[in-house]
Amino acid sequence: MPVWVPLITLWVLWGSTYLGIALVIQTMPGLLANGLRFVLAALLLGSFLALRHGIGLLRVTREQLAYSALMGVALFAVAIGVLSVAQIYVPTGVAALLIAVVPLWVVILRLAGRQRPSRLTLAGVTIGFVGLAVLLSPGGITPASGTPRDLILASLAILAGAFCWAFFSWKSVSFPLPQDTRVTTFYELLAAGLTLTGIGALFGQRLDFAEYSATSLWAAGYLVLVSIAGFMSYTWLLANAPLSLASTYAYVNPMVAVLLGWLILGEALTSDVLIGLIVITGGVALVVSGESRKKAFPFETSVPPR
Repeated sequence: MPVWVPLITLWVLWGSTYLGIALVIQTMPGLLANGLRFVLAALLLGSFLALRHGIGLLRVTREQLAYSALMGVALFAVAIGVLSVAQIYVPTGVAALLIAVVPLWVVILRLAGRQRPSRLTLAGVTIGFVGLAVLLSPGGITPASGTPRDLILASLAILAGAFCWAFFSWKSVSFPLPQDTRVTTFYELLAAGLTLTGIGALFGQRLDFAEYSATSLWAAGYLVLVSIAGFMSYTWLLANAPLSLASTYAYVNPMVAVLLGWLILGEALTSDVLIGLIVITGGVALVVSGESRKKAFPFETSVPPR
């Protein structure tokens, strides 16, 4: 298979996640919808693995199961759970840019752990956070709904979720996870799905298909596809393409998200959003380039929250 096929698939699928979530939460409860999405994605992935390789592939130790579940809750449940609530107020393109700073957080954590990233990496971190400051400057973003205060609080919540993902991705190197990343992802998705479904139920969210629009239902189904096809494209690229190429999703996805938000949802492209897009993606690109040269891209061991 030509490399450009899974590469473009990855760009489009992961870049459109934010649009998909925005369409889902128009009429569906975000926590419950994303919880069920992850459960369904886990069942489909687990069934595929069992049919192709035998049920034995899914056997793991209790320790591996526990750490896989921890990663699923910390990455998928926290990041997507926060995103599904915050995107009520935060435009899709801006949400994607806030998630895009994850590689920058990872480098900061490495510095705290007394590791020495390259100068190019450090330059990328500095530039990326400057772009973040521009993006969150007062009056620069038009809220998707609510007040400017709602927008700022929701944006900070997304940043906190991104930091949680970065922290556990950084720590995952020392976790006793299953050797097969597909098995790890199966248990991560399942744990995240059950967690979000449970939290949604506690907050009174219930299934009522009569209340859901066709657009939201189609978007929910699409997100299940994203959870599986995006992951498979990413793992194929890691095995068959240079890491620097597979890692381009980190700065291409925000561009796709901003473009789709503008084209489909009519989100405003203010000067602050455009400057933030250019500066943040430029900084992330420098980080990816600097880390790939060292063959130590900081979050290749786990799948981003999608």
